[in-house]
Amino acid sequence: MGRHHQAIKRRPAMHVLSNQQPSPSVIPGLAHATLAGHDDGLSKLSVWQQSIAPGGATPPHRHDCEEVVMCGSGEGELRIGGEAERFGSNMTVVIPANAEHQIVNVGNEPLQIVAVFSMSPVQVFLPDGAALDLPWRT
Repeated sequence: MGRHHQAIKRRPAMHVLSNQQPSPSVIPGLAHATLAGHDDGLSKLSVWQQSIAPGGATPPHRHDCEEVVMCGSGEGELRIGGEAERFGSNMTVVIPANAEHQIVNVGNEPLQIVAVFSMSPVQVFLPDGAALDLPWRT
């Protein structure tokens, strides 16, 4: 009677990263920190943390990937498809791939969000189709 050997599955190497606090960017009113991305060995996922000042906003843009935004605190508005939808603390925003959108802080305190993208590095395109060179690592 022969012995049957199964391959032992090994867990991939894991990394523990220190979260950086969002720091001001060249986009007015927006502070950013990349929590995990391409530079950390990811090829299909990126995670960003952002703080948007009252009255601040992301520029209108789109990505070639899906995006999920989780709101930790503050009041935001998602502008997408000619509509505006409000969101706030403990809410999740789902943005389809290639949907032109903008996130605006409509509250009186900073809007704290964490965004997860199904791409790494993340590519950002302006409404005219031009690529937006991001001032942070993705």
